[in-house]
Amino acid sequence: MTSKRFSRLKVCRNRRFIWIISLVCVLLSLLGIILSSLNPSIKAPLKPGLDFTGGTQIQLERECSPNCEAINTQKIENAIRSVSFAPGNDVEKSSLFRSKVQILDGGQLVVLRLPFLSASQSQLVIDAIKPVAGPFQIGAQSIDTIGPSLGGQLLRSSLVSLLVAFAGIAVYIALRYDRLYAFLALVALTHDLLIVCGIFAWFGLIINLEVDSLFAVSLLTIAGYSVNDTVVVFDRIRERSESDKNMPLAEQIDRAVSATFTRTLYTSGTTLLPLTALILFGGNTLYWFAIALALGVVVGSWSSIALAPSLLSLRKDSNQFTKADLSRENSEIDA
Repeated sequence: MTSKRFSRLKVCRNRRFIWIISLVCVLLSLLGIILSSLNPSIKAPLKPGLDFTGGTQIQLERECSPNCEAINTQKIENAIRSVSFAPGNDVEKSSLFRSKVQILDGGQLVVLRLPFLSASQSQLVIDAIKPVAGPFQIGAQSIDTIGPSLGGQLLRSSLVSLLVAFAGIAVYIALRYDRLYAFLALVALTHDLLIVCGIFAWFGLIINLEVDSLFAVSLLTIAGYSVNDTVVVFDRIRERSESDKNMPLAEQIDRAVSATFTRTLYTSGTTLLPLTALILFGGNTLYWFAIALALGVVVGSWSSIALAPSLLSLRKDSNQFTKADLSRENSEIDA
């Protein structure tokens, strides 16, 4: 009965197929990142949002008695794009197309995220959206400006956080297991983050999606989730190497992956449930954050149960399945 259960997953036997899938995804991701970097309007691997480039955030509170009427974010965005500034100002008309609108607290709050504007230019924007979103409460508005230097500092802090996370993960796994396990865990982690970044690079090219500080948070969360899942699989492989010493390493890996497969599906499934709820009901603020996490969970599960174990089978002491092994396993399946 045990042999039948473990014979369902053949990670090592199908490792070339696994590598092809991961390689195609990585190449498509790299292509999206390269095209984004070469795009004249982006000039970066990912299209940066106002958190990283700097800009102006305007928060307005509507007069609602007793309930706020429904408003359309598209109409507000069109009103912002129709604003005309005085000749000679340093705000490009096309930059207003990067504006983002959020409706919060059941429609009572309107949050605008715009390029860097002066006080007078911000007032022109507020006056332009009054017909479609007003009236607004007097004295209940706030205008915050994020300078380019602060945005650059936030970008550097995000990159440093990712590098520190990489280094900490590598040191922990190297001390807890061995250098090969640490290297493969980092390969799987790089694979996961690269694919998620590649998908968002394509989003930036196709639908002009910008990444913000929440995206950096999602990458750190994905890194922790991916490594946790990979470590669980590696730990089971190490246990199998002690109890199944007479078996080839490839079969030990397949048995270990089969033993953790259900656990991985349950963990990923229960993680995706609240993320799905955030995507459907979390509003605009958390929408792309939840999508990034959901993509990371799916890709991370793939790398943990397929990519990392299949790469581990390349160790020098790994033996290929012999014809006798294949015939014995096929007979067990038929039985």
